[in-house]
Parts: sequence; C-alpha cells; structure tokens
Amino acid sequence: MDQSFLRQAIELAVDNVRRGGGPFGAVIVKDGVVIAAGANQVTRTHDPTAHAEIVAIREACRVLGDFQLSGCDMYSSCEPCPMCLGALYWARPARIFFAATKDEAAAAGFDDSFIYQEIQVPLSSRRIPTLHVADDNTLRPFEEWKGKSDKTAY
Repeated sequence: MDQSFLRQAIELAVDNVRRGGGPFGAVIVKDGVVIAAGANQVTRTHDPTAHAEIVAIREACRVLGDFQLSGCDMYSSCEPCPMCLGALYWARPARIFFAATKDEAAAAGFDDSFIYQEIQVPLSSRRIPTLHVADDNTLRPFEEWKGKSDKTAY
C-alpha cells in the first residue's frame, strides 16, 4: 500500500469538485506506476455509470489491452459503491484501497445503502418493478456460448 497513490485519488476528487463534478477520484496502479486515473463524470457526461472507479477501470483496461486488471491495485478516494464494487470484482484487481467509508459518503449525501438492501428484496417487492419474462429463446445465447470453441472465458 502506497499512501501517495491514495492521496492522488483524493486530490482527483477535490479537483473534480472544484470543476463542478462529484467528490470521487480513483487511480489504478501496476508495478508501482499509475496506468489510469478517473474522476466522477456522472453529471458532466450525463452517464450514471461514470463513477471514478468505472472511468479508471475503462482506461486501465484500454491501456493494458485486457478486460482484467491482474496485478493492479485500485486506489479510491471513497469505498466503492455497489456498482463499482461489482465492476471491480469482474475486473479482478489484486487489491482495493479506499479512503472515506460508505458511511462518510452517506453523511455527505451519497447514500447507497438502499441499493445493498434492494439486492436482498424479492423481485416483486423492489422499488423499480423487476419482472422475469420467460421466452422460448431464453437459453439460446447461453447455448451458443457453450458451443463456441474459440470463446474467451471470463
């Protein structure tokens, strides 16, 4: 763990607030070198998925030419939200370091606790109606995938 990388993420967040963005920053490090950085761009780009960690993950994967962050460390100004945590697990970095906790973020108006709770709620009781719709072709994509000999497993 290198505190200077965590401070870089925090400074990205501070600078982003000063430029009208959200208070979140992230850097991805491989072999002691920052290979990607990101700041929250949700309001700037009108993209609810443009969290600092997601922006940094996308750039790091582009730089590495891979969809995984093997051997990389994520440094974030704040504990990753459920979306970012999911993305990080799919990207598989070696470690995740963060500064502010989710409770500290909630105190500043960024409360994701309802999302953690919604995951546990039955589909029929969720805030956003979530409906399973069966179709005769439901399994076709998976059948195609399983039968593909040249697939890249992930």
